[in-house]
Amino acid sequence: MKIAINSLNVKEETIPFYTTLFKLLKEYNAEVVLQKDIHEYLVPHIKDVKNVESFSTSKEIKTCDYAFSIGGDGTLLNTITYTRDSNIPILGINTGRLGFLAASTKENIENSLKALHNNDFKIQERILLHLDSNNPLFGNKCFALNDCAILKRDTSSMIIIHTYINGEFLNSYWADGIVISTPTGSTAYSLSCGGPVVMPNSNNFIIAPVCPHNLNVRPIVVPADSKISFEIEGRNDNYMVTLDSRAKIADLDTTITLTKEKFTAKIITTSEYNYLKTLRNKLSWGNDVRN
Repeated sequence: MKIAINSLNVKEETIPFYTTLFKLLKEYNAEVVLQKDIHEYLVPHIKDVKNVESFSTSKEIKTCDYAFSIGGDGTLLNTITYTRDSNIPILGINTGRLGFLAASTKENIENSLKALHNNDFKIQERILLHLDSNNPLFGNKCFALNDCAILKRDTSSMIIIHTYINGEFLNSYWADGIVISTPTGSTAYSLSCGGPVVMPNSNNFIIAPVCPHNLNVRPIVVPADSKISFEIEGRNDNYMVTLDSRAKIADLDTTITLTKEKFTAKIITTSEYNYLKTLRNKLSWGNDVRN
C-alpha cells in the first residue's frame, strides 16, 4: 500500500512516534510520501525518511491508497486540500487536543495499521460545502469540510447579511457574522454559536448567526441540496470570508453562494472508533461537574 502523510506541526516530542510509525510501515512494506515540510524536518532525525519522496501538491499523491493526517482536526481539514476529489481515504491520527475527526491515536497506531492491512475498516463519506462568488476568493480550494463563515472585520459595527435559500428570502441577519456548517462542522464553530450537533451522515447544513442583534434569531437546519446565497451590507467596505482554516477579505459587492460540493471526504473509521462515545468524551456529556 502507498500512503501519503500530512501534518501541520511536527515537534521534537513527536519524533519518537514518527520513528515508531516508519518502523511499522516498513514491516508492512508500505510505500510512503511525506508532505514537503515534514520531510525536511524529519530527515535529520529519522534515517528511514532519507529515501522517502515528498509532495507539495494534490497531483503528487493521486496514486496513493491512503492519506494519514497526523495532528488535530485542523490537520485533517488541511489534508483534504490535498486529497480533494481523488477519493483517497483519510485516516486521522490524533496527536492534538479534541480530535473529533480522528479514528486513531498515536497510542493505537499499530492496531490501526493492522486494520488497514487486513481491510478491517469502514469509510464514512462526509459532505462538503462548495463556495461560488462573483469575485474569485479561494482559487481551486473553494470547498470546506467544516464550515464557511462570513464575519465583520476589525470594527465594533455589525454587518447585515441578507440570506436566501433557493432564491427565496430567508432573513437579514444583523450580527457579527454567520456560520454555515456541514454535519461534520456541527461540533466546531457552529456549536459555539448555539447550533445543534448533527450526526455525520446527515444530509443537512446548519445556518447559525454569530452574536445576532435580535436574540429571537436562532440557528436553522436546511437540506444539503439547498442553494444558500448572501448579500452583505456594512459600514466598512469589506468583510471576511473563511473556508475551514482559510480566510479572505471580500468587498461588499462580493456575492457568495454555497452549495453541496460534488465530491465527498472519505474518512476511515476502525472498530475502535465510535462517534457517540467521542461526543460524550470530548464534550464531557454525562459528567458530574458540580464538585
